Amino acid sequence: MPKPHGGKLISRSVKKELSETAELTKLEINTNLSEDIINISKGVFSPLEGFLHNNDLENVLNEKRLADDTPWTIPVLLDFNKQDINEIKEGDRILLTNKENGVLALLDIDEIFTYDKKTLAQTVYGTQDTAHPGVANVYNMKQLLLGGKITLLDSKTRKFDEYNLSPKETRILFKEKGWKEVVAFQTRNPPHIGHEYVQKTALTFVDGIFINPIIGKKKSGDFRDEVILSSYETLIKNYYLKERAVMSILRTSMKYAGPREAIHHAIMRKNYGCTHFIVGRDHAGVGNYYGPYDAHDIFSEFPDLGIVPVFFRSFSRCTKCGSVVNDKICPHDQKYHINFSGKKIRELLQNGEIPSEDMMRKEVAETILKFDKPFVE
Repeated sequence: MPKPHGGKLISRSVKKELSETAELTKLEINTNLSEDIINISKGVFSPLEGFLHNNDLENVLNEKRLADDTPWTIPVLLDFNKQDINEIKEGDRILLTNKENGVLALLDIDEIFTYDKKTLAQTVYGTQDTAHPGVANVYNMKQLLLGGKITLLDSKTRKFDEYNLSPKETRILFKEKGWKEVVAFQTRNPPHIGHEYVQKTALTFVDGIFINPIIGKKKSGDFRDEVILSSYETLIKNYYLKERAVMSILRTSMKYAGPREAIHHAIMRKNYGCTHFIVGRDHAGVGNYYGPYDAHDIFSEFPDLGIVPVFFRSFSRCTKCGSVVNDKICPHDQKYHINFSGKKIRELLQNGEIPSEDMMRKEVAETILKFDKPFVE
């Protein structure tokens, strides 16, 4: 099992009498930021102990590393407007709150600084086009940034928490199962036959698979969280050995940052205790902003990442081979190939139709169709 990223699994959570925070200045934050706080506190974002300082931000943008040279590609930032908390200064302690998640967290402010939105968008997403959802989020950020350590005091129980294991818990679970090598699979969709092929191919060479769906804010047209979880429960129950597969959720928003986000996804799974991470075609991409294998190529920049990427290129079902194949193993013409088109599968499901078993397990499709509204509106 690999050491956590940066060498230590971070824990920034304490129980404290809330009366002790009564005099602190309060800042209400959005739900995505509250999820960042929880992920920092539980070690999902190890080695981060809080929101980035300016020197870390500059290094992440320019070098894809923190100031101490630890690989890191996605800035974790706390933005605010001066008029929201006018009296604060560096060295102050404030209370961060979020009603939806019940988050209460202390922030010890080390630094208050400005940033350039165009530079941030261009560097992280490779574009300044506001049609890109990540760029649009950057342009909607507030004008100033707060850097400093956080301490989570409280958060409330939420839907899907029964699926939510912390890195500390998964590391114990993998050890109890005797898994020395674990491959992680990142997903934001229900599984089709191609996904199953990728997962089982990778699983063949390790001890177990960690299926880790992202739960959180998604764009319109994405599958709803409960649909993704139910469909995977069905797949695992019917088509996986119980002792070889674990599913746990990851609460974070998709950034759609392509190659940079692929590294970020790998780092989080390393913190969960995984030794390998599956990287597919156009991983974490959106639209036509990235090349289909940019998310593969970026891993060559990080020989010290500490988790092994498992690359999968395009795959399809070859009617002549009679199986799922990829472009390295099948010699047959494209006319024999059935592609796993996510768009086509969605259209069939939207019309209440079950895709062919060449595309999706019947049990999985039936599970999805039990939901009146399987897609985010």
